[in-house]
Amino acid sequence: MTPRHQRALGRRKVLFALGGAVVAAPAVAAIAPYALAGPATSAAGALPLTLVNSSGSFANSSVFVYIVGNQDGKQVRVTPDGAIAPIALSDNGADGFTDYAIPLSGSGETTLSLPYLSGRIYVSLGAKLKFKAVTDGNGNAALQYPAGWVKSDPNYGVLHDCAEFTHNASGMFCNTTMVDMFSVPMSIRLTGAQDQTTGTLRDGGRAAVFDAVRKVEEFAPLVVDDTRVVAPGHGLDAGLFAADYFAPYIDEVWSTYTGKDLTVTTNAGAFTGRVRADRFTFTGPASVSFAKPSTRDVLFCDGNLAAPNDGTTGPVAAVLGAGFNRSTLLSDTTQPSTDASDFYRTELTNHYAAAVHAATQDGKAYGFAFDDVSDFASYVQDTAPTGIRLTLTPF
Repeated sequence: MTPRHQRALGRRKVLFALGGAVVAAPAVAAIAPYALAGPATSAAGALPLTLVNSSGSFANSSVFVYIVGNQDGKQVRVTPDGAIAPIALSDNGADGFTDYAIPLSGSGETTLSLPYLSGRIYVSLGAKLKFKAVTDGNGNAALQYPAGWVKSDPNYGVLHDCAEFTHNASGMFCNTTMVDMFSVPMSIRLTGAQDQTTGTLRDGGRAAVFDAVRKVEEFAPLVVDDTRVVAPGHGLDAGLFAADYFAPYIDEVWSTYTGKDLTVTTNAGAFTGRVRADRFTFTGPASVSFAKPSTRDVLFCDGNLAAPNDGTTGPVAAVLGAGFNRSTLLSDTTQPSTDASDFYRTELTNHYAAAVHAATQDGKAYGFAFDDVSDFASYVQDTAPTGIRLTLTPF
């Protein structure tokens, strides 16, 4: 599979389809700022979505599913019968929140119909999620999404997680994500031209993630009881993670490549970079350069490491972002590194991403936004899909 920074559609592209929100927040319209007028409508696509509760910890009656997203630039949800419905302020109940929950069947598997849209499949266990329909800055109905890393969020105490997808006439593109947090173990099986599964944890994988993060002093505050582990970027914003954590490594990268070259290869070709006048400047198929990033830029792959969809600066930024998070930029002057045994080897690294990768059966996970560089993300796609299966795997 082609790495995300070299293929047509991946997690960053999925999130662009969701309205460009690479980092979700407890704010209005995390998916899209527009509402679809009118009642629920039949929808193109009709891909069978099978939901399987193999958690071993919660009965089907305690599992709730929400399919929310964007269709043609308008914010929508999927009803239990597979129809597209608009987000509407009138959907808020007496408690001030919507109830878009899709219950599972009383026992066994639950099969739904997934229409064309880009969005997220949220699952909550033990309690329903509180999505609130509000008015955005343009006067349109919009939806506030859960932000499990924010203590004041109404869903902070609810055990929940999500998978992401874009389903359209070109196919199905989907992933299990730990970019924001890790909480509920789940896997995706996508059938069609191929039969692919990703996201499955090793036996005891969930506990292993929690334990591994707790063991690293700087990362330990990211563990929220037995509910979730917050990604370090969100932890930084919440004051739980040091804003200068990566500074020594960033400084060393800048110092090292003042005196020698770094080669970054993308689909556009090979770029040769060196730090000049405190900017990492690359020549090759195009001239691109980057100011020194902050720890936050590294963790979110944003700011000075932002990746525009331009085929040149974006792909190089993606490779640099992966190299910082995996701590391979000093050990390998040719990027992207492709040997996973070289990742996360230094003391100063993204231990959160390391933990979620170590917990999966195939070694793939979405621990940061550019984790599919060199194809290490829990992402699958199929241009002729026949079904998708989302399984809550054992805790």
